[in-house]
Amino acid sequence: MKKYKKSDLESYTLGTTLTLELLNKKIEYVKRVYIHSKQEHNETYERIIDICNRNKIEIIYSDKIINILSDKENCYVIGVFKKYEMKISEDRNHVVLVNPSNMGNLGTIIRSSVGFGVTNIAIIRPAVDIFDPKVIRSSMGAIFNANITYFDSYQEYLSIYTSDRKMYPFMLKAKNNLKDIKCDSLYFSLIFGNEATGLPDEFLNFGIPVIIKHSKDIDSLNLDNAVAIALYEFTKNRI
Repeated sequence: MKKYKKSDLESYTLGTTLTLELLNKKIEYVKRVYIHSKQEHNETYERIIDICNRNKIEIIYSDKIINILSDKENCYVIGVFKKYEMKISEDRNHVVLVNPSNMGNLGTIIRSSVGFGVTNIAIIRPAVDIFDPKVIRSSMGAIFNANITYFDSYQEYLSIYTSDRKMYPFMLKAKNNLKDIKCDSLYFSLIFGNEATGLPDEFLNFGIPVIIKHSKDIDSLNLDNAVAIALYEFTKNRI
């Protein structure tokens, strides 16, 4: 095993909780589990061992491999899995991320989306890799409850997912305040831009552009915070 590269066919989870989530949600893709000699034989450990034994998943005890793959001293379990393809559903609400570039933010957004019941996420390239262990870790395993699909352009996404759906680009130049939005469509897509630049001005012509009002003491909200606020407002009467 070597450090993760985007071109790899496999990825891995760093830690007992993430590995258990992987085993519970995507066991069909799990290849093997590495365990460090310092791992406590606690309840989570016993559950991992039980699941692996029942499903004939290889368990390898190796301090060396874990030390190579993890930068953290307290990581004692790593689950290796085959990357898998996902397809977002047409008859579900979506979060659309245009060119996300920060792994930590992407993982946090995935976690918030799943938490608010919006488990279908469209990502417009160029973008960071969802299977990077840093993204998986920052999602706290929520990625294994999500459907995520990459698109080469917003136009490609738009050509497929427009039926019975309203689009809401979130932009600082928008005129529609989030608190005034009444979503009356069957499905919605909440669209967000890159952490540094936001959405291009052309998105003012798509759907209903929305702004999240905040004080003048800051230029803008962090992307993951903006997504969480929008998700709450759009799902508070639906969950």
